[in-house]
Amino acid sequence: MDSSNLTEFVLEGLVETRELQVFLCIFLLIFYVIILPGNILIIVTILKDPQLGAPMFFFLANLALMDICYSCVTPPKMIINLFSGCQTISYKGCMIQVFFIHFLGGAEAFLLISMSIDRYVAICHPLHYVTVITKPACWVLVMASWAGGFTHSIIQIILIFPLPFCGPNKLDNYFCDVTQIIRLACTNTYSLEFAMFINSGLINAGCFVLLLISYGALLIKVRTGVSQGKTK
Repeated sequence: MDSSNLTEFVLEGLVETRELQVFLCIFLLIFYVIILPGNILIIVTILKDPQLGAPMFFFLANLALMDICYSCVTPPKMIINLFSGCQTISYKGCMIQVFFIHFLGGAEAFLLISMSIDRYVAICHPLHYVTVITKPACWVLVMASWAGGFTHSIIQIILIFPLPFCGPNKLDNYFCDVTQIIRLACTNTYSLEFAMFINSGLINAGCFVLLLISYGALLIKVRTGVSQGKTK
């Protein structure tokens, strides 16, 4: 079966018992109804209140926007499948899901780095904060976060889209997972799996290390400031 003839994947991670499907469907709906209005309220509050015009709240509003977008990737399809009892997703729908999962996940990781930079400058260099973290600088950091997520995601899609599929089309998950999709391809995918691991692993590890360094420096700065204050 060539990838051009593959029409759908079967998501075997969804439960098979009808009663449990209905329960999970209702649970996801409740969770969805709470998450979505909550993030919208954050954005509206920040936009409407002039006192919340600081860069920190600007980044927070963008993070809430990313959360809204992220919550629209996998939960709607899960809810539909659980409600209907169907366990399939189209090939194109699966590729779209993979793209937006990595796009928004990568963008959020880069945005967290931007937020840590904002806090680092605010606490460690307060006298330069206004001149360094300007409105244009905030927009540059946010757009760079979106661009970083897009670049990371498009690399994933470019690598897996040409893969031929000639065997099973079942994914042991409730969403389209890149690693499992690659393993279904009827070709040697060891080098591709390694490339995917490097692509995702470097981003996750890099963001994690940068966050540790940034917030570690903040903690040291705050602790040093408190010690100096006690001495004085």
